[in-house]
Amino acid sequence: MQEIRSKQSLIFPVAFVCIIWFLKFFEWGLNIDFYRLGIFPLHTKGLLGIITSPFIHSDFEHLMANSIPIFALSWGIFYFYRKLAIRIVLYCWLTTNILLWLGGREAWHIGASGLVYAFASFLFFSGLFRNYYKLIAISFVVAFLYGGLFWGIFPVLKDVSWEGHLFGACSGLIYAFACRKEGPQKPKVVWDKDDTIPEEIWNQKNNSNP
Repeated sequence: MQEIRSKQSLIFPVAFVCIIWFLKFFEWGLNIDFYRLGIFPLHTKGLLGIITSPFIHSDFEHLMANSIPIFALSWGIFYFYRKLAIRIVLYCWLTTNILLWLGGREAWHIGASGLVYAFASFLFFSGLFRNYYKLIAISFVVAFLYGGLFWGIFPVLKDVSWEGHLFGACSGLIYAFACRKEGPQKPKVVWDKDDTIPEEIWNQKNNSNP
């Protein structure tokens, strides 16, 4: 069962990474540029980018920088939150890019880094909100591996879409909170009845369980 679950969780990460690499090789081979499939805030010409921008990257270095984290983080969502995964990916994708179209600076915004920030944020905060040690462990793993992403939400580098990073992180946080009562939950503890414990104390103990 675990093996099947692991394989199913790979479908989206593998498909997404294959698509973005195929598109970059296609651009490179034909010497064309797909940057106009990105987001250009507050202009109708940039609306299509709400859907297409995560597939487009400026160069192979940009592509490589996003490929590994998007693969690992999306796998984590589909493996640990499989019943919510499609919704989370869709919500984060649309929310991040709509906010970017509304609030980004006037420039073409491309790349999957907004999704990277959204997925990392969701995995980190979801474990904390659910207060479940297994998911909290995932939160710490994400913080350890991708804690450096935090600095990307600030306007440090002028050629980097820090707005996409910021809106992605906010989207992940929003849906981690909104979906905290769905999907995997902290197991409830059921106590065996002890006849030596008064009934009112026994009821209070059970009612206090999460």
